[in-house]
Amino acid sequence: MQETVMAEYLMGIDLGSTSIKAIVYDLDGRAVATGSRPTKLTRPEENPDWAVWMPEDIWGGAADAVRDAVAQLADGPGSVRGVAVTGMGMDGLPIGPDGEWLYPLISWHDGRTGPQFKWWQENVTCEKTFSIGGNPVWPINSAMRLRWMMENEPEILERAEKWLLIEDFVNFMLCGRKATDYSMASCVALFDQVNKCWSQELLDLSGIDGRLLPEPLPSGTPLGEVTREAAARTGLNEGTPVILGGHDHLCGALPVGAFREGVALNVTGTWEMILTPTATPRLDPELMAIGMTVQSHVAPEMSTIWGGNPSADMVEWFRAQFGHEARYRADNEGGSEWDHLIDAAKAAPAGSRGIMFLPHMSAASCPMIDDRSRGALLGLTGRAEAGDVLRAIIEGLCYQYNDMLTALESGLKLRLDRCVTVGGVTRNQLWQQIKADVIGRPVEVPDVEEATPLGCAILAGLGVGLYDNVAAAFERVSRPGKTYYPRDENAAAYEKGFNLYQEIYPATKPIHHRIEG
Repeated sequence: MQETVMAEYLMGIDLGSTSIKAIVYDLDGRAVATGSRPTKLTRPEENPDWAVWMPEDIWGGAADAVRDAVAQLADGPGSVRGVAVTGMGMDGLPIGPDGEWLYPLISWHDGRTGPQFKWWQENVTCEKTFSIGGNPVWPINSAMRLRWMMENEPEILERAEKWLLIEDFVNFMLCGRKATDYSMASCVALFDQVNKCWSQELLDLSGIDGRLLPEPLPSGTPLGEVTREAAARTGLNEGTPVILGGHDHLCGALPVGAFREGVALNVTGTWEMILTPTATPRLDPELMAIGMTVQSHVAPEMSTIWGGNPSADMVEWFRAQFGHEARYRADNEGGSEWDHLIDAAKAAPAGSRGIMFLPHMSAASCPMIDDRSRGALLGLTGRAEAGDVLRAIIEGLCYQYNDMLTALESGLKLRLDRCVTVGGVTRNQLWQQIKADVIGRPVEVPDVEEATPLGCAILAGLGVGLYDNVAAAFERVSRPGKTYYPRDENAAAYEKGFNLYQEIYPATKPIHHRIEG
């Protein structure tokens, strides 16, 4: 009688700002089961300008998503050989000695840490922070949240045993261990990129108690096993290995080969990021000046340099505010709202009849750093149509990407060989074609199912020994997709458009600063 062989699967849990996903993959990188829950953002009634993630919502959403995915497996939960967690970078919470959470996770949407940001600039300084940790100083750095807690909730920090970032919190709930990985530790603004440990100098300058910070370890390190309580909540088997994952955009780099030098990875979504791997941390002042971040990669013994800005939310803003006709047509003619919007943008010519867009609706992060810059539409005339404006917004976002790409190459003094794009925006073919036209080089869109949780699952596979190394995992899961090539007929229009785009920020900066006061 032939013995039945159980399938071997790996799970990646992705804690995103919009949704929490649990995806089970086979060893060839194909998704076999999926669970998802919306990520619930809470604004406290007593402080409506604040924004937090309630711990019970994050753990509950993750546990429910995992349970849904596990329920779809024909071979049951025993076929999941390992699980790892990825997600957003800087949001964390204090955990008490008995494992109780003591305060909600302060979200990156929350602006309460402005005073701590200013204090840090004056007392720790941006230059010192970057020279050790590779971090531009932002109000959303985890260290600013810790400073806020010190100043406003000191008794909670006194009771806390550890401060856990959001992924580390879910790992703790799964297996009971309090630890972090190098890529997540990099988000705190207290990590020493060269020595891969917490920086005593930055701790001393900031006044933050180092005992609160969890042990930093390489991504792919086995953390422990799913506890009996977590098994009952998630549907996973008790004893399932829990492996240390990492920051979302870096996990997304693994299945598309962006752990090798010379690759420019464009991660698209609510934010758009450009990153390139490096063999050593490049803590160069030139990179700090253009808003780049130096961070430990999830790939062993690699670092990365990345910059980013908000992106797709501006196209979503246009849809919400000006998509009424498209919604009407979708209801009455069929197709989706987005089909009609993109068709209108396709009908507009390259250059959008002279309309230009500065995509600073949520300020500017890279390659200029200006929290008082704002978005702008220029060149409007009475013949402008909705499709022209939408195309101008997409073109402006592509100019912004090209600005980041050329600034990164200038800072590194090299040209990057390959431009690879992953993320939700890759489904918008017009956007990707305009991007190739604007940057004047091919844009590769690999055929991967959810690159970020897949990269996280790869780390789980490394931790349990199902892959020998990152390169072997990549060779097994990678599949070529579509490549968009620049079109010669649009080259002149987009060269002119990019040159004009680079003049818009300096021209509008004084006006925006006066508006902001």
